[in-house]
Amino acid sequence: MSTSEEDPSTTLFREYLRIRSVQPEPDYDGIVRFLFRVAEEIGLECRKLELGPGKPIVTLTWKGTQPQLKSIVLNSHTDVVPVFEEFWTNPPFSAHKDKDGNIYARGTQDMKSVTIQYLEAIRRLKAKGHKFPRTIHLTMVPDEEIGGHEGMEIFVHHPEFRALNPGITLDEGLANPKEEFSVFYGEKCVWWITVYCKGDPGHGSRFVENTAACKLRSIINHFLDLREKEKKRLKSDPSLTLGDVTTVNMTKVSGGVSCNVIPTEMTATFDLRIPPTANLKEFEAEIEGWCRAEGDQVTWVYHQKYMNQRVTTPDDSNPWWKAFSDPCKELGVKLNPEIFPAATDSRYLRQAGYDALGFSPMNNTPILLHDHNEYLNEDIFLRGIEIYTRIISSLASVPPLDGEQ
Repeated sequence: MSTSEEDPSTTLFREYLRIRSVQPEPDYDGIVRFLFRVAEEIGLECRKLELGPGKPIVTLTWKGTQPQLKSIVLNSHTDVVPVFEEFWTNPPFSAHKDKDGNIYARGTQDMKSVTIQYLEAIRRLKAKGHKFPRTIHLTMVPDEEIGGHEGMEIFVHHPEFRALNPGITLDEGLANPKEEFSVFYGEKCVWWITVYCKGDPGHGSRFVENTAACKLRSIINHFLDLREKEKKRLKSDPSLTLGDVTTVNMTKVSGGVSCNVIPTEMTATFDLRIPPTANLKEFEAEIEGWCRAEGDQVTWVYHQKYMNQRVTTPDDSNPWWKAFSDPCKELGVKLNPEIFPAATDSRYLRQAGYDALGFSPMNNTPILLHDHNEYLNEDIFLRGIEIYTRIISSLASVPPLDGEQ
């Protein structure tokens, strides 16, 4: 199919993918120009805010007929992770589409598809003359891929975000290789910890006692034993997903100055992702117990230690969930409510007290975020617009809730 015959939504998606908003030097200026142009075409109010230099936050608004009601916030991030071009079959920012309709580019799944699905769903609704009581805001934030520290982490506490008066926020999810669609109502707590082990130095030919390496081995064994335990638990229980268990990975090891010198210090860093059902205080005590057992020459530092375990209730007692899930049922979209196995900007939203659901409407699709040859099929992408059109309509039509005027 030539570009002239292509669905205009697909053409817009591919244009967005070609903007190299790749870390560590994302083209945020190009992103802003693109979003403002599309917003003007659709008829949305546009605002830009910078809470960090060169880190624009774009907000697009479709005002409701009862703007005092809590709003619908459709969030997405504008940056993408780096690429190793030698491992890609096609250039990663060419948005190449093959004969099967698979569109290859960095950001197809994470998460430029969702941004365009939001915009095209709203374009369709406005074109049909729809009006809704609740205001709809689209927020496009920077730097999610490097922690969101100059994006959503500070934006969620800014007066301009609070002025949006959010009722429910939608954000990114994951592809699902099966027929079902994953929707995420909570996230794991991310802990990054480095353990420092000091010991006695000496010549590499001797059995020196009290070495840093012996202490470090004990620490590593504790962490990797936990890894194996959780891995077996996941494999032995089909009802569990990756979001239900604690993942443990050793990500850095350092120490030593020469092949024949026993070092005075060695370190190891671990990446832990802990489900919100865990007792974090008990888990913390267990980890620090492993370290203390090796003596006072073992210390540790947390680079990140997320303690908030708030989730969004995924059942019909929550009117936002009901308004989200009902149109999915009508469309025959089977939802799998899950805990997100990694981390997104939703953690900042939930920590600030807002309901948030992570949803990227991609089923029958391998999970390829951050991978080489990331792609999304055109038909899956276009179906996602249809799904979002129904979801947004339903959310924006929720009647006044308790406490709303």
